[in-house]
Amino acid sequence: MMEAVQERKANKMGTMPVNKLLISMSLPMMISMLVQALYNIVDSIFVSRIDENALTAVSMAFPIQSLMIAIGVGTGVGVNALLSRSLGEKDYEKVDKTAVNGVFLAVVSYLLFLAVGVFAVTPFYLSQTEDVQIIAYGKQYLTIICCCSFGMYTQFIFERLLQSTGKTFYTMVTQGTGAVVNIILDPIFIFGYFGVPRMGVAGAAVATVMGQIVAGIMGIIINEKKNTDVKLRFAGFKPDGKVIGQIYKVGVPSIIMQAIGSVMTYGMNQILIAFSSTAVAVFGVYFKLQSFIFMPIFGLNNGMVPIIAYNFGAKEKGRMIQTLKISILYAVGIMAVGFLIFQIFPAPLFALFDASETMLSIGVPALRIISFSFLFAGFCIVCGSLFQAIGNAVYSMVTSIARQLVVLLPVAYLLSLTGKVEYVWWSYPIAELMSLALTIFFLIRVNRNVVSKLGN
Repeated sequence: MMEAVQERKANKMGTMPVNKLLISMSLPMMISMLVQALYNIVDSIFVSRIDENALTAVSMAFPIQSLMIAIGVGTGVGVNALLSRSLGEKDYEKVDKTAVNGVFLAVVSYLLFLAVGVFAVTPFYLSQTEDVQIIAYGKQYLTIICCCSFGMYTQFIFERLLQSTGKTFYTMVTQGTGAVVNIILDPIFIFGYFGVPRMGVAGAAVATVMGQIVAGIMGIIINEKKNTDVKLRFAGFKPDGKVIGQIYKVGVPSIIMQAIGSVMTYGMNQILIAFSSTAVAVFGVYFKLQSFIFMPIFGLNNGMVPIIAYNFGAKEKGRMIQTLKISILYAVGIMAVGFLIFQIFPAPLFALFDASETMLSIGVPALRIISFSFLFAGFCIVCGSLFQAIGNAVYSMVTSIARQLVVLLPVAYLLSLTGKVEYVWWSYPIAELMSLALTIFFLIRVNRNVVSKLGN
């Protein structure tokens, strides 16, 4: 018991040199996020071998999947920020309350999407297409993803408890293991190897949820064995409205911010289906490919947020600013590499998905045009996570709403009226420029009203 208390008092987020700390916390997360991105891409590569309609169906499922992730990640962001800040303030009772209420919220989130899986999948697909085969594929895939999402929500919350206390190496282990399980099972279940029945699109969904379940179970075990900073006590548990309110003060703006991505994706699918189902498939492939660039940034953020939140709670302004500057440098560098990859290798990237000539003719310009937005996105994403870490997540929410709903979708629609699908992709760089301007404005405001008042 004394060792656990001592470890809480000597948390590395307040003592280790910032660059070393950021790398030690972010690198495992970046690696695990890269593995996550890899299995998302592999998933679609295998599905594309069924036929293009299967790939389109999985692409159309993305808004619901994105909404599921938004609620899980957004809640996790709130838990992460509150728990890390409470550690910095040495309020260990609140640390434990935050953790237990976070687990409760994960259960509620699962029950919500269980209902979606049972009642909403068919209407969702009918709102996007009349193609009978695409609808059939989509119902198989999305029903399994939603109804078995308990693994995903377990994984989300227990990984966030590890991240919040600086133990990001273990999240690399859980996410990496889940991803490897998914990658191995994908071809087995989709195509029916080793005596397993051929399941097609449904097999891709089963492989995904099984990977999530394995990762979730590992997260529970590792927290119980290794996370001495958090004590999960469920005996006599009652939801704490005050703690849940504080979690969602940060979490709701993050949920809204990411859920807006679901609305944007749904809207873009509606715009693109007017051109062809191939255009929708191209958009889906883009999302899979861009995750390989963006996921390391999100891994960097997952390492950065608890550091900033901890030092914000401890009123260590210098460590906060240094963490932000280094994070921006790394993020901009990663996005620059992504920009070059999309500019130089668009055709080989689409060849991974067994792309037809029609898909290549649409997809190659799409990757080259959209990737111009990468040049500004790294800075905006890191600053948005800063706002969340210090309790000003509403700034991130406003920026995301303005970028995706006020600018991107209307501009995409207006450009679609030209009748040329390649013009639609320019909505991304245009929206990102607006996001950059708004982010800089909020950053100046946060520095003046919050950070500058922390002292040294």
